[in-house]
Amino acid sequence: MTERRVTGSHRRGEDEAGVRESIAGARRVVVKVGSSSISSATSGMDTMRLAGLVKALADAHDAGRDVVLVSSGAISAGMSPLGLARRPRDLAHQQAAAAVGQGLLMERYTELFAARGLLAGQLLLTVDDMTRQASYRNASRTLGTLLRMGAVPIVNENDTVATHEIRFGDNDRLAALVAQVVRADALILLSDVSALYTSHPDEPDSERIGFVADVDSLTVDTHRAGSAGIGSGGMTTKVQAVQIAAGSGIPVLLTSAQEAERALAGATGTVFAPVDHMRPRRLMWLAYASQSRGRLTLDEGAVHALTVRKASLLAAGVTGVSGDFLAGDPVELAGPDGVVVARGIVNFSSGDLPAMLGHSSTELASAMGAEYEREVVHRDMLVLMQHGD
Repeated sequence: MTERRVTGSHRRGEDEAGVRESIAGARRVVVKVGSSSISSATSGMDTMRLAGLVKALADAHDAGRDVVLVSSGAISAGMSPLGLARRPRDLAHQQAAAAVGQGLLMERYTELFAARGLLAGQLLLTVDDMTRQASYRNASRTLGTLLRMGAVPIVNENDTVATHEIRFGDNDRLAALVAQVVRADALILLSDVSALYTSHPDEPDSERIGFVADVDSLTVDTHRAGSAGIGSGGMTTKVQAVQIAAGSGIPVLLTSAQEAERALAGATGTVFAPVDHMRPRRLMWLAYASQSRGRLTLDEGAVHALTVRKASLLAAGVTGVSGDFLAGDPVELAGPDGVVVARGIVNFSSGDLPAMLGHSSTELASAMGAEYEREVVHRDMLVLMQHGD
């Protein structure tokens, strides 16, 4: 089977060898493992696989590296005890399985890390935790404190309280956001495949990809799902996770869970270079972690002002408002064609904005008061959505 390299715009000097070296030397690394890599529908948790993973992580910790584990598997760990042969589709049974399985999963991780003299700490996060700035700061503070105290944080989505509308649904994006929160030097995604392929590995013309210089230039077929009956993600969510991490300046490696030790050394799988122009860290929360509460539709002039002139959004350029939101909430900013061009923190509620549409700041100040003269979204509180976002 041939191997492909995907070239494009990336950090100067960051060739494949350089990216692999960066991952091998990463002082702080976030490792994500999928459900299908540590469990099965028939027998639940796979103790041998868990032990192999923990050994690799403990070895890295003993070598002086900070390690954060983002682990799926709560639902799959609870399936066998509840007599479920396949991952349930309805939310109620998923939450029941997670309620049973999360404790079992953490118990096993705690035992395995304790055998190496390490303390494991559990963090269960929801989209809301990563959306609201106060909760986001709290999660960052907790993770940082655990790492400073020498513990191994184990993060999972809190499936027992998440809803279909407000949930990550998989841990790939969560892992990328955690990597950004803890200022990780590398992100490793462990799955049930050894690398990224141009299409499903079973396809006869599929090619293995060893290096991706620009994830936004990547063109692969990810329509086929992963392991049936266990995992919730797939290669699509992993590519999205890479986009998030690379946008934060974090190199990424993708490989199978069995290759965890070699992955930590940067010696296997597919590696992805960080992008050349990193987005400001304070805007990564807005771009990727926030849950939009509504949408503002803009005219062509406003789209040009935001995307070309890098200006703030004024009421005169807004033609429509949808959703129910308050001042300070994240909203999408879409052009006349419905394509989202930016996300931003809005300065007015959905109740106030309709009366303001199409009016200049001077007109608003005269008719409604000086407090209405400010921007609808200030340029410092918006982020443009690039290709692939």
